[in-house]
Amino acid sequence: MHIPDIPSYYALKSIHIIFMVSYFAGIFYLIRLFVYYIETKEKPELEKQILQKQYIYMISRLWDIIIIPAGIIMTLTGLFMVANTRGDIPFYILTQKWFHIKIVFLIGLAFYHYWSWKSIKKIKNDQFTTTSIKLRMMNEVATIILFAVVFIVMFKQFFMGMWVSLLISFIILVLTIMLVVKFVNRNKKK
Repeated sequence: MHIPDIPSYYALKSIHIIFMVSYFAGIFYLIRLFVYYIETKEKPELEKQILQKQYIYMISRLWDIIIIPAGIIMTLTGLFMVANTRGDIPFYILTQKWFHIKIVFLIGLAFYHYWSWKSIKKIKNDQFTTTSIKLRMMNEVATIILFAVVFIVMFKQFFMGMWVSLLISFIILVLTIMLVVKFVNRNKKK
């Protein structure tokens, strides 16, 4: 594995990580706001109208001011890093197998982002009917993508030699997260 010898790469990487954290923080909070919005449907009409109006405002601000700008900067710095991974070979990282697997998860993140955007449109048009339990499970999709991408990047030197054990560990992690969510939701209902 070759690490670029140029400081600008590390600056890009630092900015990429900062905005990745901002993006995921926004996405995690967005789904939490979706849950709060859905749960207002059980409230008395006046309280429901007030809360829904407030949640729509909060969702819009979060999407427009945090998630979209952070996502754009995260994506742009990521693309610049892809183009600048080795000074002598442009787009060198595209030849790495671990990066191909990371791209699969990034495509999954793009679909998740699209689902989030469509959900916002439905909320604004009062057509959003997803249950709070399904939303909590959807929130875990972003968690799983985040875990996968971070572990792939951190273990990139060893990834192809350890992929079976990493896959098994990842499956155990996903199942554990799903069980915890189900357990917490079951206790919430009681």
